[in-house]
Amino acid sequence: MSPSLRDKIPVAVLGATGAVGQRLLALLADHPFFEVAELGASERSVGRTFADAVTWRLETPLPEVVAGKVVSPCKPEDLGAPLIFSALDRHQASRIEPLFAAAGRTVISNASAFRMEPDVPLVIAELNPDHLALIDIQRKKREWEGCLVAHPNCSTIGLTMALAPIHRAVGVRSLVVTTLQAASGAGYPGVSAMDLIDNVVPGIQGEEEKIESEPMKILGSLEGDGVAAAEMAITAHTHRVPVSDGHLMSVSLKCERPISPAEAMEVLSTFRGRPQERSLPSAPEDPIIVLNEEHRPQPRLDRDRGKGMSTTVSRVGRCSVLDLRFEVLTHNTVRGAAGGTLLIAEWMHSEGAWR
Repeated sequence: MSPSLRDKIPVAVLGATGAVGQRLLALLADHPFFEVAELGASERSVGRTFADAVTWRLETPLPEVVAGKVVSPCKPEDLGAPLIFSALDRHQASRIEPLFAAAGRTVISNASAFRMEPDVPLVIAELNPDHLALIDIQRKKREWEGCLVAHPNCSTIGLTMALAPIHRAVGVRSLVVTTLQAASGAGYPGVSAMDLIDNVVPGIQGEEEKIESEPMKILGSLEGDGVAAAEMAITAHTHRVPVSDGHLMSVSLKCERPISPAEAMEVLSTFRGRPQERSLPSAPEDPIIVLNEEHRPQPRLDRDRGKGMSTTVSRVGRCSVLDLRFEVLTHNTVRGAAGGTLLIAEWMHSEGAWR
């Protein structure tokens, strides 16, 4: 084992050849805490070097440290790293991830398969790292030596980041959100170009249900052996749009107590979480960036703020039907997927999870 692997935590990436897997590998290159030791993918890639198996689609070069690694099956007996980043799809994850947790590994999953299970923490590192206490309950209930931690839906991330400071300040009773979701959110090859070019496609399968349920668990509080969900109602309208990266959302919400747009902008712009307090490697200095511009945020101009990890909010104003309205933007494959997953692992590392 190389000196660097003795100093860092060896990790394995499942679904390494996919869009989220590639983004994870790019973010893990030269990471101070973790080093990619193993790659797992489907049978068509097993036995090939990663460079031969993957069609690299990011703007940054394929990291040399993984190019020559041989791809293994997504099985615990073939991958020995203690920390597993899962970029598998929901169907694969539902079958494969529990095998790794039962084998004593820590699995941090970007898939939706287990997000709403009562004993599985659904975590945004700035908002509810205390929910990781569910791991002890999970291990006891499922008789696992390892554990499974879930990362939220890509649209849920940006929406909930913007909701949390306002909810904590005055309480959010209900909201309506309309999403304009980038093509990359559908993976590759995703939506047909014939359907998306010069077009907007309403309705993304499964997305509205996730957006309408996940924020309440994230904003809820630990109670007994699970999470008491926050009491609010959400209705979501989803659309796929011809944008490469960046999910834009229009939000109108009803609050428990009055809040002015200026006050809302203040609580949003001053919000900091525990990852910022500890200066974790993937934590943006400003988790929420508030702009006071009429025609922002825009995906092309604002998705890479905070290296893709900041949530951008603008057009904060009064809603003539509810109380408050605003636009929110998140980079769906960085903050909404790979980067948010990595930040959970960094938080767990800062808590001594692998000591």
